[in-house]
Amino acid sequence: MRALVQEDYGEPRDVLDVGEVQDPTPGDDDVLVRVRAASVHIGDIYGIRGVPYMFRPVYGLRGPKMRVPGSDIAGTVEAVGSSVTKLGSGDDVFGWCKGAFAERVVTSADTLARKPSGLSFEQAAALGVSAMVALQALRDEGNLRPGQRVLINGASGGVGTFSVQIAKAFGAEVTGVCSTRNLELVRSIGADHVIDYTTEDFTQGEERYDLILDNVGTRTLAETRRALDADGRLLSNGAPAGGWTRPLGRILRVLLSSWVVRQQAGPVVHAYRASDLIALGDLVEAGKLRPVIDLASTLDEGPNAVGHVADGHAQGTTVITM
Repeated sequence: MRALVQEDYGEPRDVLDVGEVQDPTPGDDDVLVRVRAASVHIGDIYGIRGVPYMFRPVYGLRGPKMRVPGSDIAGTVEAVGSSVTKLGSGDDVFGWCKGAFAERVVTSADTLARKPSGLSFEQAAALGVSAMVALQALRDEGNLRPGQRVLINGASGGVGTFSVQIAKAFGAEVTGVCSTRNLELVRSIGADHVIDYTTEDFTQGEERYDLILDNVGTRTLAETRRALDADGRLLSNGAPAGGWTRPLGRILRVLLSSWVVRQQAGPVVHAYRASDLIALGDLVEAGKLRPVIDLASTLDEGPNAVGHVADGHAQGTTVITM
């Protein structure tokens, strides 16, 4: 079968190629999925670059252990293992796997859910890591409640576009921070207010928020917390990655701050749960959530599509169709 294959670490356009790999075989607890579309998120870029370097023992010392990157898919079940009962051949599904940038994948049934009927495969593939991070951060870590004032920093990216919509679905008054070119996009997905970070610094303004989800991480924690109410909460999700330890240094600072500063939540950590895939699907079916597709490319165009995400400043989610 065809797949995006990586032999060395580096920038996606330099190290990814379309090649042939062996078809996977499902075990007793597994599902074989014919991939219709896969989405790209920033975690994929870290793995392709092999950063931070201290993670190389996990990624692979001499080269990547996983020759095919990617984790978010939507597709059609072709076969199931003998122990799988909740999914069957022909079911359209979305969810998580290893080696997503390929024509077929094998993954556990517990990492998949049935695709919402109103979504294309491309849109369903976008309901992966980015959407799950947004849901779990706002609902679980932020304990978001109706009527709260929420600021989403980095509102036009993968996590950001989902965060704006999920916060609105939970009844919040939402302010999105983004660049000039993305202001209309962020308004169109439901933000009540928008801030252009190229002309206005939200940390220096008079407005105070009950909850801030920071998907950027370029400002200090103390600077960002200036925009909180006394009882507000900062959720720190984003941070540039590179070198030996970044973003681990910032994660450590977030953790230490959460122990001594009441306004600071701990690092945003997501978990793959089929129940949350279903919850995201329910929001879609209710008309409260719609993936924003930034770029849709074929597998042959995959190296450039992944490189597009690595370039930064994405508008929503990039997908690769098989």
